[in-house]
Amino acid sequence: MYNHVEQKLQKYQLPFFILLFLSSCTFQQENKPVKLLGEAQGTYYAISYYDSLNRNLQYEIDSLLNDFDQSVSLWVPNSVISKVNNNDTSVRLDTYFIEIFKLSKTVAENTNGAFDFTVGPLVKAWGFGFDENRNVDSLIIDSILQFVGYQKMNIDNDWLFKEDERIAIDFNAIAQGYSVDLVGYWLETKNIDNYLVDIGGEVKARGQKPDGTYWKVGIEKPADKMNNSRDLQAVIELRDKCVATSGNYRKFYEENGVRYSHTIDPQTGYPVQHSLLSASVIADHASVADAYATAFMVMGLEKSKSFLSQSEGLEAFFIYSDKEGNYNTFATEGFQSHITRSFE
Repeated sequence: MYNHVEQKLQKYQLPFFILLFLSSCTFQQENKPVKLLGEAQGTYYAISYYDSLNRNLQYEIDSLLNDFDQSVSLWVPNSVISKVNNNDTSVRLDTYFIEIFKLSKTVAENTNGAFDFTVGPLVKAWGFGFDENRNVDSLIIDSILQFVGYQKMNIDNDWLFKEDERIAIDFNAIAQGYSVDLVGYWLETKNIDNYLVDIGGEVKARGQKPDGTYWKVGIEKPADKMNNSRDLQAVIELRDKCVATSGNYRKFYEENGVRYSHTIDPQTGYPVQHSLLSASVIADHASVADAYATAFMVMGLEKSKSFLSQSEGLEAFFIYSDKEGNYNTFATEGFQSHITRSFE
């Protein structure tokens, strides 16, 4: 997907000696998956792949993800994005940042601003930032909206230019998906073509298992944040595709009888209030699925359905509540073809 990555990944390729194995030994190795578990971007990763050399590539993958964090992670004080947000005029953008910026802007334009990577100050004001302190009223929201808007920035020769220094960039709604694409592409450079990469619930599946079956992924049923259960709404089969899910049901708070969601409408400055509880999107790239899942959570059920009817390359599964508070689902025809089991 990303032409520049091939050169950047070379430094993660450790030298190794290729030994001659008996064909029976190779067959056994190819039928036993290598499974890796770790942490990245404040969440987990779970990677499974089939490799005739039975290589454990966790060190290289950790190094790759750490390098990625140095570019676009808000948790890293000296990352490129942190320096950009601090208006460090000496910082030059790297390829990761530029590619995610361009892709984010494309999705923002396609969704008429429902996806906006400058919404971070509003998210923080509503109490969903790092410190969870709420500081919000109509006057504050109006003042913040003055420096929210993806149109207020541009890149020229690896430098970012803002119309207002108070503009802050947040790639959290797309970076995790991008990292899934990144790891998948890297595995392919190692001649690994059958794998499943899951980083924080954003998933890329390629190839198949030795028995000819494809990878299966669960779609979680919405649950209250106080409920730690992980019940499934559906199970899908992925064939060289990616899936990402965004939802409102775990990140919210209630105040004076009103529920405030962490999904903020960039145009109004207020948390969305509609019936859509979660959006799962299947696409060719996890970064794309990740971004549109977030956009659909802003748009709501009906606008998202209308958008999908005019779009290509995206399939979606929505869980929403009716007026009585019961859960209902909607799946595009393409998404429905991936569902192997449904739990009502």
